[in-house]
Order: sequence, then C-alpha cells, then structure tokens
Amino acid sequence: MVRSTVYLVGAGPGDDKLITVRGYELIKKADCIIYDYLVNPELLKFRKDDCKLIYVGKKAGAHTLTQDSINRLLVRQAKVYSNVVRLKGGDPFIFGRGAEEAAYLRKKKINFEIVPGVTSAIAVPTYAGIPLTERSKNSTVGFITGHEDPAKPESKIDWHALVKALGTMVFLMGLGNLDSIAKKLIACGKPKDTPVALIRWGTTARQQTVTGTLSNIVKLSRKNKISPPAIIVVGETVRSRKALNWFERKSLFAKRIIVTRTRAQAGILSEKLKELGAEVMEIPTIKIISQKADKQLKSAFSSGKYDWIFFTSQNGVYEFAAFLKRTGKDSRIFGSAKICAIGSETTKSLLNIGVLPDYVPLQFVAEAIVNHFKNIRSEGAHSRQALILRAKRGRDILPEGLKKAGFRIKIIGLYDTAVPKESALALRQALKEEVDFVTFTSSSTVSNFIKLLGRDYRRRLHRVKFASIGPVTSRELKKFGLEADIMARVYTTDGLVEAMAKGE
Repeated sequence: MVRSTVYLVGAGPGDDKLITVRGYELIKKADCIIYDYLVNPELLKFRKDDCKLIYVGKKAGAHTLTQDSINRLLVRQAKVYSNVVRLKGGDPFIFGRGAEEAAYLRKKKINFEIVPGVTSAIAVPTYAGIPLTERSKNSTVGFITGHEDPAKPESKIDWHALVKALGTMVFLMGLGNLDSIAKKLIACGKPKDTPVALIRWGTTARQQTVTGTLSNIVKLSRKNKISPPAIIVVGETVRSRKALNWFERKSLFAKRIIVTRTRAQAGILSEKLKELGAEVMEIPTIKIISQKADKQLKSAFSSGKYDWIFFTSQNGVYEFAAFLKRTGKDSRIFGSAKICAIGSETTKSLLNIGVLPDYVPLQFVAEAIVNHFKNIRSEGAHSRQALILRAKRGRDILPEGLKKAGFRIKIIGLYDTAVPKESALALRQALKEEVDFVTFTSSSTVSNFIKLLGRDYRRRLHRVKFASIGPVTSRELKKFGLEADIMARVYTTDGLVEAMAKGE
C-alpha cells in the first residue's frame, strides 16, 4: 500500500510563474490542495478535475481556521487522500509556520516533504528594482519578522545588533508596526535619512511601491493608503530603484483588462497581456458548442471533389481535427483540394494537424479572400467546387462572394456559439471596480458581451476603453453605439496586444 504524503509547498511570492517546477508538478497530481490567502488562484487551475480544494486563508482580522485547526486538518486529509498539497505563500520555512505543521505531521506519524518556494523577501524587492546586496553599498542582508508571536513575553529581536550588523533589512508582516519599527531603528543608531521602501502586492500587476526615509515613511504610508500584504525594505540599496525599476515600467503595468474570448482560447491572449504587466480577468462571452457534424463531413468528402476548402477560424480547425480523430482519418481526406485559411492563428492550428494552407490573405477577413478569387476568376474550371467549414451561423460575405467568383458552394457548420450565462455575474462584479480595457476578438464577443450586461450596458461601461482585433469587430461595437479606442493593424492576438502596448 502506498503511504500518504503531505507536501508543504512554497507557492512563491504572487507571480504564478515563480512557482518551482517541483511545486507545479505536485499541484498537477494532488488529490487535495489546502491553500492560503496569498496563494495566486491561477496556480489552482493546474489541478486535476477531481482534486479537492480547501481554503484556510489567514489575513489581518480574518482567520478562516486557527493554526491548530489547520494542523489537524492536514492529518485528517492525509488519512483520506494519497497526495495532499499544503500550498503556502512564499517559502514554507520563512515566517510561514511550515515548521510547526511539519512537526505536527511528524508527531502524528504522517509522511511529509518540504518543497521550498521563492520567498517574497527576495522576489518582491527584485520586482521593485531594489537589490538586497550591492557591492558598493552593502554586503549583508537580513530577514526580520515585523509581527512576532504575541504569546512571547517580550521581543526576541536585538535591534542594536540589527543596526550594527545588517546593511539591508527586509521586514515581513510589519506594516502594522511600521511606526514602531522606524522609531526603534532610529533609536538604535540608524540615520533618519536611511532609505525605506514599502512594496504592496509585490510581483503582481497590483504592485505598489512607496519610497521614503525612516523619518517620513509612516506619513507616506498613510498618504498612499498602503495596506497589507506589504514588505518593508530598509537600507542604502533602496536608492537603486530609480535606475533599476523594471517591472512597473512595463507598457501595460497595472492595467485591468477583461478578456472575452472562449475559455479554451483566452489563455494565449491573457499570457501576452500579463507579460506586459497587465492584470487580466478571463470572462468568456462565447461558449463553443460542437455540432458533431461527422455525418455531413463524411458525405461531403465521399461524394464531392473540391478545388478549395476554406477554414475561417481556429474553432473550425479544432472541430475538424476532432472529427479526424473520431473517424480515424488524416489530412489525406482533402485529396487534391487546396486549403485556404483566414488568419495566422487559423493557419497555426492547421499546421498543428500537419496541413499547410495554400493561401492565406494578407488581411485576415473574408472580404480579402473574395477579392482574391474574384481577380482570378478566369483561371481553372468553369464550376469550381468550394467547401466552407465554419460556424453554424456565419457571415454571408464569403459564400456569396465565392459564388460570384464562379464557385459552387457547400457549407458545413462545425460548431455553434452560445452566450455563457454564467459569465454575467462575473462580468458585473468585475465592472464594479475600475477596468481599463475590454478586449474583443470577434463580432460575437461584442454582441454576447452586451447581452450579458443587459439594457443598462452604457452606464456600466462609461469609463471603459475597448480594444478590437479588427474592422469587422469594430463595426459590431458601433452597432451598440460604442467605439473601439484601439484597433489592431494586423488582425491577430499579437497585433491586438501590440496596438494596446503602443496605445494605438
């Protein structure tokens, strides 16, 4: 019998990309995950579908469970599940009470492993452009708790020793005691003009940094309304921030952006926006419903010989690939037909199934394809055959234009789209706070977005800007009396992200 194991895993400082490879692997195979307040929810997306999630977050004035209760919970879950992951912010052994949990597990004869994490004490100053050591300024650094165990009769911190020995000091969980910390450091010999930085929600798009000195940092903290979670950095290296600040200079830093693509496709766009510093909320306004058009496809390919086959979207390619897999077919089914794809993303999807399109228009819209074939109408046979594989409800531009160019047309709707009603609440809640942009990658994302908001959509959107992937999508916005503030010059997600970064 395999023995159960509790893994005490450091989740990192906030940026979900800073999880260790080992931590990521354990999240994927966990049967149960017990996680803290400071754990980035994005990490939980990697779990198995049947993984049990238990939140035990603790923040100032709001503890879900006491530490003793968490310890007992770990033991109980270990008796039910083989792989229990205790996901803790930062590193389990740096002011994280991981040692207490490990000791309790040992006492109860529960197998455990410790997986180190990237501590906020190191990562957060780095994201604020503050080196903890710098050869010309200092060669020592220390991590100090700003919130000691209240059960202690007196402080165990030797403040005189800290001031004498440490070049840089990093205080965790110390914001509530900032005034006391500053006064003690000054009283023990630290100059009043020693630089100090407060960094809130470090390594995330919500990062906020305030710099000052020991003499004025409390006043600056109140003025800027700094609240937990935040760390305090004291020392001469704070001065380096002016030159080394990199994260907060990203082109979309701190912008709150709603991505409306389907859940399956949102990740690609979201990741590109996050790379530029944005805070992304994925709220799909389209749900793809497969039509399982196997019978139609089999009939079409067995009875017809096509000169051209047209794919109009990634979704169409995904559905066609699923058909090939279900029926044991491959790209030989195309015969001598040539393949046309609208857009680079549709092209990439075809390449993933071993199909290289023969023609991709320079502009990724149906009108460009129509113009192309209209110009070469005289070439080839009189009644060329075309098969269009697309959404059940698509624009008439392509089929009507190809008919005028001399094609006989067959259309197969591989999928339909629906409005995911479950997104309505998430959308309204997101818009209660400031939102900088809503991105739209098709006309359907626009119309469904408006349906989800309801009749008073204008009131909800009066401060929001819109980013459109192209002219067709922008025209759909105009139908609802809205304007695209930004429109991609190249009608792809890369083009959309580039336009947003440049503010075009």
